[in-house]
Amino acid sequence: MKFLSFLFFLSWITSIAWGGSDPVLSAIQLPPGFHIDYFARDVPNARSMALGEDGTVYVGTRTEGKVYALRDADGDGRADKKYVLAKGLKMPNGVAVHQGNLYVAEVSRILRFDQIGKHLQNPPKPKVIFDRFPGDLWHGWKYLRIGPDNKLYTAVGAPCNVCLSRERIYATLVRLNLDGSGFEIFAEGVRNSVGFDWHPKTQTLWFTDNGRDWLGDNRPPDELNHAPKKGMHFGYPYCHGGDLPDPRYGSESSCDDFIPPAWRFGAHVAPLGIRFYTGTQFPNNYQGRLFVAQHGSWNRSDPVGYRVVTLRFQHGLPVEEKVFAQGWLQPKGKILGRPVDILQMPDGSLLVSDDHRGVIYRIRYVKEK
Repeated sequence: MKFLSFLFFLSWITSIAWGGSDPVLSAIQLPPGFHIDYFARDVPNARSMALGEDGTVYVGTRTEGKVYALRDADGDGRADKKYVLAKGLKMPNGVAVHQGNLYVAEVSRILRFDQIGKHLQNPPKPKVIFDRFPGDLWHGWKYLRIGPDNKLYTAVGAPCNVCLSRERIYATLVRLNLDGSGFEIFAEGVRNSVGFDWHPKTQTLWFTDNGRDWLGDNRPPDELNHAPKKGMHFGYPYCHGGDLPDPRYGSESSCDDFIPPAWRFGAHVAPLGIRFYTGTQFPNNYQGRLFVAQHGSWNRSDPVGYRVVTLRFQHGLPVEEKVFAQGWLQPKGKILGRPVDILQMPDGSLLVSDDHRGVIYRIRYVKEK
């Protein structure tokens, strides 16, 4: 009897540890059939994520200075092994993987850990492949992805709320070869992008951009932009949201001179990581939808965001925004979590990182019998 009681206690503790009665998980509202659990806990300041070819999930951070590797060795949908691959780095927010090599974006440089999956317990010293980014901390943390052209893409944010920088590299999206050569500016007028993805059919780039502060609670809108080719300018600092001239710089150019957003989110929701859904686990109507992590406002009178939304596309353009997961923002402004990035797993489930709680959620769909 004592042994059975111990087993029951152990099962109860495990359930609590992984969210069986977790108050945060219980607060998250999802569409019918969807379930949320923890993929990993105790990942302080978990930010951007990348999936290795062997199933390892790599996680960057901003304030911790660490890069993590997570493995689900037994395939139960929960990480049971965690490795610290690097520490003491300068805002290593961005991570990307290509042919076994892990790329990490710091503020002023990009590192490469060769064949990292074979050396998780004893990571090799990284190679610096590029070190010519500005060192500004304001919007200096970087998102990092590898495009269909096998080039590294990242953003160089504006070093301010709103300003006209003398150096062209600020407020841009840039790309370079995997060995660090071939650096070029891909798009301009991008204030602060911390998430992008390529459409699964057209293979063209879509990216979020966070609008400027201190124009009030309801303007300017945050943006989703489409950059199908190199050389496009999206308005910052002259124009915001496609039609709102900046009070200081708007007189220097017309909003008609720039590319307007493909979609306008609410002001200050802070859209960060995005992923087009290409899996088969979710219902068919989710195929091709764009999932967007809205990190949430920091200085709005009434907080907004703190959720995951989807955008439905039609004829290659977004036409409808719907809330997918919410509940991290509670009444009276109580914050339970802040979604940052989204990663699709091989089984079609989605991971969502939360830098506020230092956890990674797993959202899956269970078909009704």
